Amino acid sequence: MKLLDPQLQVFLAVAQHKSMHAAAKAVHLSQTAVTQRIRALETRLRTTLFIRSHHGVLLTSEGEALLRYCQASSELEGIALSNIHGAGVESTVRLCISGPTSIMSSRIIPACRPLLKKYPHLLITFHINDSEQRIASLQTGSSHFVIIEPQHLFKEMQVKAIQPERYVLVATSAWAGRDLKDILKTERIIDFDESDPMTLNYLKHYNLLEYTQSERHFVNINESLLCLFTEGYGYGVLSAELCQPFLEKEQLIALNSGQYYENKLVLAWYARTEAPSYFADVIDSIV
Repeated sequence: MKLLDPQLQVFLAVAQHKSMHAAAKAVHLSQTAVTQRIRALETRLRTTLFIRSHHGVLLTSEGEALLRYCQASSELEGIALSNIHGAGVESTVRLCISGPTSIMSSRIIPACRPLLKKYPHLLITFHINDSEQRIASLQTGSSHFVIIEPQHLFKEMQVKAIQPERYVLVATSAWAGRDLKDILKTERIIDFDESDPMTLNYLKHYNLLEYTQSERHFVNINESLLCLFTEGYGYGVLSAELCQPFLEKEQLIALNSGQYYENKLVLAWYARTEAPSYFADVIDSIV
């Protein structure tokens, strides 16, 4: 692969071989084509690059200046191609993946761990973001991949459907034995923030929304959310992965007979004409 302009590649061949005929063989062109490209380059630069003689061609002072440029460019080209093709292995590259707390902790980070060994110079930022507006980080370029619900996508984005998250309705174990409708009527929902629809989606899915109080508590840190649940300040949904340890320790109980609500998710990114191997491996690893 060559990054140098095709006309400059021909110029470099002529300068090195000191002959149009020999240069033509080296670049696999006809001598006429080589001559035409040199003339086009001279016209473009408005100067004479070679003095023609019976013994071949000689560089003019302007030609010597251009040769130094081409030689320097060729050296940089090798370095650049090495960095491009060896990105993540031989040269450092940073990648950002943005997604909600539960799936990032339980699935995304574990799935990407092997890539950190495969690509020792790949630096990954795992951006924990529970806001539905995290798609904006992909649009602005601060993230390279985003885990998001399909309804937030834009047409120009590339997507891969991944396993949905399963949400369970939970409450403190102190409420074990209470009637579900009694809990819904008398206790408060606790959600991440006002834009968090997950508990409401769950209740609507099971035709329970009509029994609930309309006003909710909000806390935007999972540790604090879990604390409020276990201490009996309200109820709400958690991902199955996140709440499982607390169910096993009997700090929480699963309401509604443990039935779950599936939240569909996709991995989104902007298409690349030629994706580097590390980029493609991230896509393959996240399922």
